[in-house]
Amino acid sequence: MAIATTATIRPEEAAHFGKLAADWWDPKGASAMLHRLNPVRLGFVRDAIDAHWQGDSRAAKPLAGKRALDVGCGAGLLCEPLARLGAEVTGVDAAEENVAAARLHAGGAGLTIAYRHGDVAELGLTGFDLVTAMEVIEHVADKAAFVRALSGALAADGLMVLSTPNRTPQSRLLLVEGAERLGAIPRGTHHWDDFVTPEELSALLTEANLIMGEPRGIAWSPGKGLHLSDNLALNYIVTATRS
Repeated sequence: MAIATTATIRPEEAAHFGKLAADWWDPKGASAMLHRLNPVRLGFVRDAIDAHWQGDSRAAKPLAGKRALDVGCGAGLLCEPLARLGAEVTGVDAAEENVAAARLHAGGAGLTIAYRHGDVAELGLTGFDLVTAMEVIEHVADKAAFVRALSGALAADGLMVLSTPNRTPQSRLLLVEGAERLGAIPRGTHHWDDFVTPEELSALLTEANLIMGEPRGIAWSPGKGLHLSDNLALNYIVTATRS
């Protein structure tokens, strides 16, 4: 979870997530919710990859020969599965502590992932087949600049995947007032006013010459836990491609 351009970086956000770095890979620690969320996001990403490149859904490495960039990578929770899917992966994060933790974990897992600390726009990263930014845009100050930076990193025929909480009464109640107060998410993680609605995200992507796909909700129920849904009230995930 990090930030992209100098104009968008919030130092307090980078500091908040940097403090979680040592605990990031503990499925029962402060990032436990991300560990539960990650398989849901990965399922969507895999389906999007297969649809975009018309690949075989049974293939073990559908990203072989492709370059993937995860912006706001944290300690590498998404980067590592993308590498296992065959991609040459680069992860970018605003918190140096996260980058250090990501490098350490990838090394222990025997994975080669290029982790970078800083501003995605200033790092000169371009031509990526897949660009992802999961639960990131709600943490940036200049959302339009952030989306433009993502667009600039994307190859002409590439695929982008974004996920973010929706700004609804339900997300205020459950994600901010509920989950944070109950300790399911570290206090101070979410600021409801910064959440982005699907309509707002679509407009931001259009301004960056991208077309947003049909959003899918990430919902929660006692029986299913976190799962993909038609209900966008809490959180949603979308693809974007060149217009």
